[in-house]
Amino acid sequence: MVSSNTRRCKEPKLTIGLDLGDRTSHYCILDEAGSVILEHSLPTTPKGILQVSSGIPRSRIALETGTHSPWVSRQLTQLGHEVIVAHARNVRLIGESSRKDDQLDTRTLARLARIDPGWLGPVRHRSAKAQIHLTVIRARAAPVSARTALVNAARGLTKSYGERLKKCGTGQMNREIAKALSQELRDALEPLLREVESLNERIDEYDRRIEQIAKEVYPEVALLQQVKGVGTLIALTYVLTLDDPHRFRRSRDAGCFLGLRPGRRNSGMSEPQMHISKEGDRYLRTLMVQGAHYILGPFGQDCDLRRWGLKLAERGGKNAKKRAVVAVARKLAVLLHKLWVSGEVYEPLRNRHQVVSAVA
Repeated sequence: MVSSNTRRCKEPKLTIGLDLGDRTSHYCILDEAGSVILEHSLPTTPKGILQVSSGIPRSRIALETGTHSPWVSRQLTQLGHEVIVAHARNVRLIGESSRKDDQLDTRTLARLARIDPGWLGPVRHRSAKAQIHLTVIRARAAPVSARTALVNAARGLTKSYGERLKKCGTGQMNREIAKALSQELRDALEPLLREVESLNERIDEYDRRIEQIAKEVYPEVALLQQVKGVGTLIALTYVLTLDDPHRFRRSRDAGCFLGLRPGRRNSGMSEPQMHISKEGDRYLRTLMVQGAHYILGPFGQDCDLRRWGLKLAERGGKNAKKRAVVAVARKLAVLLHKLWVSGEVYEPLRNRHQVVSAVA
């Protein structure tokens, strides 16, 4: 199959659309004139990708973002191909088509890549090293989520019995806290709380590993941790997700990259107020919002960012506090990028110092 197909593909300037599936992927090859010269499928494995792509001359290959797109794009790039990873949300011509199937998807990807790759909203995947370290962080998120669900279940079950568990954080939940409950309720909840304790141990293991990775591999994390409210988890996730700080022309673009800017749908004289785009990495965006909550909360350090956020929240309105949190999260993303690129020492009240100098 491979040898006969590749003989037909010995044409210059080929454009290929690749629709990645979990087990099987489909591809469509266009010649220089835009005509389909070959359509076929291949296993979604490194060996399958190698067998087909290695026999094709250097081509432009377009594929959508997805579970397999990071390793596939790296492998194709190493083989010398020009790889375009299309943002799946931007290729609405595929996702919202009334005649959606693998063959049409690959043809559409190939034709868009041939005419103007900009229509695909190209994205750049992080390096293999950053991805494996980010996997440690994402793996930690799984037991954290499971722990939260178990703790909520335990609290709900005690309430339905007319009792309550002592108030504490999920990390402090254990069988000792259940001692104030009735004996029959303690017996019912003991296996569940034992599982929570086990999850706490696993999460602590991940936390130690994350600290080690940050200290030994990513010294730039310390620059970001100058901002109180930004711990190792937030700082390292930020560094690994962005991967290369110089990918942005200016620091303000970092907030847009994380989907923290308001969407835009202007038309004529109409300029409606939109929600944030949420186009970036969801997990990092969640962490940035958590950091913003801390900055605006009772334990937040007095700084320009906190003062600006509190002033924004004081404007009133139904969602003033929520908007202030998102706005602070966006400014925090910009600030962290600025510290990363410049290597500057963070000044929490820099604006106040500037005002005092101007008055003097």
